[in-house]
Amino acid sequence: MRHLLNTAAVVLAASLAGACAHTHDTPRVAAPKAELPMAVAPAELAAPMTKERQARITPDIALRRLQDGNERFVHGQMLKRDLRDHVKVTGHGQYPIASVVTCIDSRSGPELVFDQGIGDVFTARVAGNIVNKDILGSLEYASAVAGSKLVVVLGHSHCGAVKGACDNVKMGNLTGLLDKLQPAVSSIPKDGSARDSHNHEFVEKVAEANVELTVRDILDQSPVLKQMVKEGKIAVVGAMLDVETGHVEFLPAYGVMKTASSRH
Repeated sequence: MRHLLNTAAVVLAASLAGACAHTHDTPRVAAPKAELPMAVAPAELAAPMTKERQARITPDIALRRLQDGNERFVHGQMLKRDLRDHVKVTGHGQYPIASVVTCIDSRSGPELVFDQGIGDVFTARVAGNIVNKDILGSLEYASAVAGSKLVVVLGHSHCGAVKGACDNVKMGNLTGLLDKLQPAVSSIPKDGSARDSHNHEFVEKVAEANVELTVRDILDQSPVLKQMVKEGKIAVVGAMLDVETGHVEFLPAYGVMKTASSRH
């Protein structure tokens, strides 16, 4: 199953290559499931993250933990956590393993869909999961100061913001936000079909393209994060959540899986 997801991600990347003018020399490879160096007991996974444990997390391991967490979520096998203990342990310091940029959609909460606890992930949420200077600054803090090892841009199916952009909706302050999604809309080649919210396939293509473009924006607009990727300190990856199933499909990543092997 995993190799099919990777193949789809490669096809998406190829379709966007001609439409996107951004260029950079940051390494990019597919994101198969990483092989952890050793099995991690559920009790340790469910425990609050500490500075010492965060220091042992690599970008590969952070990605694998989110992948595994999503599998648990999809199958209803979430870890049993004492969230009151998480509050006590993290009350005087937080050491998340990942940062997630995602939509405000009520179905896409990162802590839930990745089965993580309090203090495990930073989250930045805005309709359409885009970035601006404020969010980039937040991600720089999360990675360079607080030690987060992975940046995930999480889009999702049936996205209202994407539908609004496809329909060129104009409404108050929402107008300017949806304008930022227009590059994703324009990146999808015309094939004679409807290019509006009534065309489900078109909407989903735009949503995935928007994730890809946001990943590129992060690397193009943040020299801090781009340098950390080059140094192997963090990785940046896009992902799509299917809100009908809860499953998250990870797209090709920048700066991760240099030594990992895929597992099917």
